[in-house]
Parts: sequence; C-alpha cells; structure tokens
Amino acid sequence: MTATTLFISDLHLQPETPEIAQGFLDYMARLATCEPAVDRLYLLGDIFEVWVGDDYRDDFTQRMSEAMQRVSARGTRLYFMHGNRDFLIGETFAAEAGVTLLPDPSVIELDGERVLLMHGDSMCTRDEAYMKFRAMTRDPQWQAQILAMPLEQRLALAQSLRMQSGETNSEKDEAIMDVTPEEVVREMREHGVRTLIHGHTHRPAVHELEIDGEAARRIVLGDWRPNTAFDIIACGQGPTLREFALPLCDAITHG
Repeated sequence: MTATTLFISDLHLQPETPEIAQGFLDYMARLATCEPAVDRLYLLGDIFEVWVGDDYRDDFTQRMSEAMQRVSARGTRLYFMHGNRDFLIGETFAAEAGVTLLPDPSVIELDGERVLLMHGDSMCTRDEAYMKFRAMTRDPQWQAQILAMPLEQRLALAQSLRMQSGETNSEKDEAIMDVTPEEVVREMREHGVRTLIHGHTHRPAVHELEIDGEAARRIVLGDWRPNTAFDIIACGQGPTLREFALPLCDAITHG
C-alpha cells in the first residue's frame, strides 16, 4: 500500500485565532483516527505564533502538544522544522509532543525522489535587515541568553518583537519579503534536488523552474486562516498542494 505523507506550515497558532487552532485540532484528530494511518507529517515552521521556551506551558499550548502526541502514538511520524516564530522549540517539547526536530534545510525521499524541505525565510536574502536578525536569533549563544531570562521578561520581549515585526514589514516592499530566485536555484543545486517544498512567504503556489537544463519545481505552502488552510499531500504520485475550508467538512488525510 502506498504511504501517505503530509506537509503543513505557517499556522501561527495562538489563543487569539481560535478558528485556526480548532482547525488544527480537527486536522490532527483526523490523522489520529484515519485508516490507513498517514505515514509522515512534516510541520515546516511557524506552527506557533510565538514560543518563549519549553518551560512555558498554558492550557492552549498543552492542547496543541497533546494533539500532536496522539497522532504520534497512532504511528504517524511527526517532524518539526523551526520557523522564524517558533525557533526556540526544543527537545523537551519535542519529546512531549512526539515530534522529531528536523534541521533547516533537510533532504528527504518522497515517492522515490529526493526533495528539499525548508521553512523558507533563509532564502529571503533581499531583506537584509531580516537576514541580520535571523542570524542573531539562530545563534545558540543568543538563544541560551534568552532562555536564561525570567519567563516574564521573555514574554514581554516576544510581544515587543512581534509589534516591531508588524510595523517593519508594513513598510517593506513586498518583493523583498519573498524568496530570492537565485537563492532558490542555489539551494536546489547545492542539495542535488529538483523539488523544493517550503512555507514562510504565505504565497501558496507551484512554481515551475529549469535548473541546469532539467525541469524543477518549487511548491510553496500557504498560511492557515480562519476560513481556509493549506497542506501538501504525497501518496505515490508526487506532492500536490491543496487548499481546503475550515472548519473541516471532508476527509482530507488521503488523496
């Protein structure tokens, strides 16, 4: 029987968007009960709107973690890649939620093909200010300093950074917040792939490319919104980008 693999990203889960949170819980409930079980689920970053450390727990994050754990306990392998919002998720959360942390970038085999997975923000090289910020926040020493701060300070810092990000992005040209085409080609060539799957940009699409005379494609996941969501499914015929309505009405766990 052909294995089914799913990909999602950019849910930005938070109590302030209960429709999206419920959509995620419904999605995971389907995965926990569907027959046959889905083989793999890749969560490609920004699953949470903010993450201040694995030591922070409230009812909301606990519900999300338990939903993942139920799917993992069913036998589906869950892989979690950090995004630019939830890069502080660590091994403690991963163990509790039943997910395996996945480096960005990573190459997997999908339906007999090597496929490159990324969150996507590292390819937005035209946004020089963000690239400097990204380099700082991915520095293990910087992360250790942040995690050593009292929880109240971390929460205040996270709120401040979110406000600054919103204000800064509103002033930027849309083009510089998208991936740089040359960087896409460089990454795909470096990893020896002809298919790239990523999120981050909130611009769902399938882009047909040519790299070194060979056909290639870049599949971009969309962000989840109160009424609509996106995933990618692969079950023997290559990855397919899907858009579906929230709340869930139909079985969406198999193609």
